[in-house]
Amino acid sequence: MSYRLPIGPYHPALEEPYKLELHCEGETVLSADLHVGFNFRSIERLAERRNYLQVIPLVERICGICSNVHTLSFCQAVERLAAIDPPERALFIRVIIAELERLHSHLLWAGIAAKLMGFKTVFMGCFDIRERVMDALEAVSGNRVNYAMNCIGGVNRDVKDPGSLLAAVEAIERGVTRTIIPIFTTDRTVQSRCAGVGVLTFEQATQHGVVGPTARASGIAQDIRSAAPYAAYGRLQFDVPVETAGDVRARVVVRALEILESSRILRQALKQLPAGPLRGRAFVEVPAGTAISRIEGPRGEVFYSATSDGSDIPSRVRVRTPTFANMPAVRLMLVNAELSDAPLIQASIDPCYSCTDR
Repeated sequence: MSYRLPIGPYHPALEEPYKLELHCEGETVLSADLHVGFNFRSIERLAERRNYLQVIPLVERICGICSNVHTLSFCQAVERLAAIDPPERALFIRVIIAELERLHSHLLWAGIAAKLMGFKTVFMGCFDIRERVMDALEAVSGNRVNYAMNCIGGVNRDVKDPGSLLAAVEAIERGVTRTIIPIFTTDRTVQSRCAGVGVLTFEQATQHGVVGPTARASGIAQDIRSAAPYAAYGRLQFDVPVETAGDVRARVVVRALEILESSRILRQALKQLPAGPLRGRAFVEVPAGTAISRIEGPRGEVFYSATSDGSDIPSRVRVRTPTFANMPAVRLMLVNAELSDAPLIQASIDPCYSCTDR
C-alpha cells in the first residue's frame, strides 16, 4: 500500500517547525520531501538596521545551543574589515568557550539520540554530564545560555580560575569515557539500531556539500579548526575523527570521539592560557569593504559575510548555518529506510531549524 506521511511542521517535542513528507510503500520509505521556512525572523534584515555593537546580541539569539559560534563568526568578520587583532589571551578564551559549547551541543544531541533509540537511562546520563558543562560555562560567563563573551577585538570576560575549570573538564571527560563512549561505540542495541541505517555515501556527501560531523561520518576529513585555523586553534594539537560508513552509527561515533577531542583541546588551552589584556585596539570605525568568517560550529561550518559602506551600520550581513547545508541530504538518507527509523535518521544530522529559519 502506497501512502504519504507528513511529519511536522509542528512537533510536540520541538520548538522549531519543519516538515518531512515521506512517500512510503508499506513500512519502507521510497522518497522524502523536505519543507522549511515556516518561520521568518528577519535577523539578517534587522542586522542591517543596527550598529555593529548592537548586531552582536542580535546574532547571538539566532540559536540557543550554539549562540557563541554566531557572535564569534560576526566579530571575526568585522575584525578583518577593521584590521583589529585580538590579544593572545582573548584568542585562547575564545577557544575555551567554543569547545565548552561544542561539548554542550554534542551531549545534548547524544541524549536525544539515546532517547530515540530507547536508552532513557543513557539519556539521563548524557544530560547529567551536560549540566556540568553548563555549570562550567556559567562559572566563566555568568550565563548558562547566551554567554555574551565575544566583542569586536576580544572578549568581555576573563577565565579567572583556569585550575578549577580544568578540574571540571577532566571530570566531564571521565564521565564521558566511563559511560557514554562505551555504550555508543560497542553496545549491541546501538549497533542494531544504527549500523547500516540512513547511509550517506562519500560521493553523495561531496555532491551535496554537507559539513561538520555529518560530512566526517561519510569520509570527508574536513574541519575548519585544522583546515583554516582561527582564534588559537593553530597552536593546539588535536585529531579530526573520521568514519567512512556514512550511516547513523558513524555519525554517532564521530560525535562521541569529538567530545574527547574537545576535552583534549580544553586541557591544552587552559594550561597554555597566556597573560595579557582581553581586548585589542579600541573599535572606532569599519572601513568600506567585505570580509568573511568561517567557524567550525558543533554541527559544522558556520559562514558569515559582513559588508560595510563606511558607516556604523553594516550594509549587509549574510549568514549560512550548517543545518542549511546538511538538511537536503536527509532526503537521501531516508530512501529505502524503514519508517520506524525515520525519526532517528533525521535526528542524526543534529538539525537546528532555528539556525536555518533566521
